[in-house]
Amino acid sequence: MRRSILASALLLCVSMPLQAASPTTIPDAALTTAATLRQQALADDTGWKITESLTTEVGPRLAGSQADARAVAWAQAKFKELGFDKVWTEPVTFPRWERRSEHAQVLGEHAQSLVVTALGGSAGGTIEGEIVRFPDLAALQAAPAGSLTGKIAFVDFQMHKKRDGGDYRYGGGIRGRGPSEAIKKGAIGFLMRSAGTTPHRVVNTGMTRYEEGLTPIPAAAMSIPDADQLERLLALGPVKVRLALDCGWDGEATSYNVIGEITGRSKPKEIVLTGGHLDSWDLGTGAIDDAAGVGIAMAAAHLVAQQHPARTLRVVAFANEEQGLYGGRAYAKAHASEIKQHVIAAESDFGAGHVYAFNSNAPASAKGAIEAIAGALKPLDVAYTPDQGDPESDIGAMAQLGMTWAWLGHDGTDYFDLHHNADDTLDKIDPKDLAQNVAAYAVFLYLASEAKGDFGSAPKAAGSEKGAH
Repeated sequence: MRRSILASALLLCVSMPLQAASPTTIPDAALTTAATLRQQALADDTGWKITESLTTEVGPRLAGSQADARAVAWAQAKFKELGFDKVWTEPVTFPRWERRSEHAQVLGEHAQSLVVTALGGSAGGTIEGEIVRFPDLAALQAAPAGSLTGKIAFVDFQMHKKRDGGDYRYGGGIRGRGPSEAIKKGAIGFLMRSAGTTPHRVVNTGMTRYEEGLTPIPAAAMSIPDADQLERLLALGPVKVRLALDCGWDGEATSYNVIGEITGRSKPKEIVLTGGHLDSWDLGTGAIDDAAGVGIAMAAAHLVAQQHPARTLRVVAFANEEQGLYGGRAYAKAHASEIKQHVIAAESDFGAGHVYAFNSNAPASAKGAIEAIAGALKPLDVAYTPDQGDPESDIGAMAQLGMTWAWLGHDGTDYFDLHHNADDTLDKIDPKDLAQNVAAYAVFLYLASEAKGDFGSAPKAAGSEKGAH
């Protein structure tokens, strides 16, 4: 009898279809409010004022520096000024790297200076050696072992402008892996054409890392005009260069993720997350990277707060993104048990160019809501692009744990004219584009907060690729 009952129960379980998740929807009233909010944001200059404040009152904010500490205090005060009802900090500890001075000189018959900057994480030192040019990283990797003994490797890859910044995977890859490859071939130093696209005589810095077991060598980038000059000099014959970098690691530093919240009216424990990173490189004032992102996130949440959103809006000014996503990783470690509460997230860390595309990795049950958000973004000239996008830098660690992300794609055609160099200053930001960014993020934050149902955030099963970045 028992066996018969158990068999019948098992048969019933097998024959019953799995219950599908209820579809997530956006109420019509919320869409109407979003249209009003969209127009309000386009006419509002809060995003500009925040970005101006950070770049002017603090300026460049190298992680671990005194300016970085001032930026943390600035962010706390700004959140309070904007009316966020909860403001707090979470510590982020990392190795401290310092830049002190940098020089390069062509020696011999054609003696002249070269405009260079140390790569973040570079070893210091003064070296002299003959230049050996490689057109790309693959050519350096293919060089015979020992072929660069006593010489300086020069990787001469030129990035090209693209709306999605696609060439950065190559330029950034050279910066990250090039010095280690040069060491393996016997080089005493490393130079690269800037990972950028500007014709100006400014240099793009950024992090490099040396593989474990290798003795670090001085590593620097040079401006694009100087790389062109070096290429012409090499056409005349052998070129010897002196490279002098005074930089290096100096213990540990602790900075902070600065977090501001607007508590939700009816679902206060459910979080819609956004933000940007507070630190910057030290050559410019970190306007597009990423004061604009901080300004966009703070301003958008501030405007949405006036509509009393259902879910809590959380904005994070992340610490030390530039040197290794330390703030994003620390946030993910601290909040790993709260993936489901983080309903959806979108970050701004690709400048302040016009937002032209929108997408999310939300599951099929939330497709209707995502399409409704896309429809509300369309009047801002934002297209729905279901096959594009990913979580941006600092929210990537939470996305890897299973948090659902959305992507608002910025036009990056000119981004690498400014990225990590001395031209990254406030005057390069178009106030109208910045307002359009704030409007797009405000629409997203508000509608995500008001959605009926969830967007699929859940702790990721082992081996899943959901949210991979």
